[in-house]
Amino acid sequence: MQAAIGDRLLIRGNCVGTPDKCGEIVEVHGKAGEPPYLVRFDDGHTGLVFPGPDALVEAKARGGGARKAASGAKATGRGKGTAGAGAKRGATRKKSGSK
Repeated sequence: MQAAIGDRLLIRGNCVGTPDKCGEIVEVHGKAGEPPYLVRFDDGHTGLVFPGPDALVEAKARGGGARKAASGAKATGRGKGTAGAGAKRGATRKKSGSK
């Protein structure tokens, strides 16, 4: 499990009637984003957490231009493929129209 400051930690209740806990990671004490994490929970308390298998890390929405550029490049690539297919269809139509 890896996380960064600002990510959200969701800990599922592991017993019937135990509510889920949610909070923001304010410090990462492990190497390369690994636990333990200092978490400020939504109810106001802060604690050092070693998340178990019932925990999920939700990454904070970052303004990563690299991600957007990569997805944009894929969309552009698909668009070129579609345009090429359309051009072939157009050429086929012209040939059939000239007969």
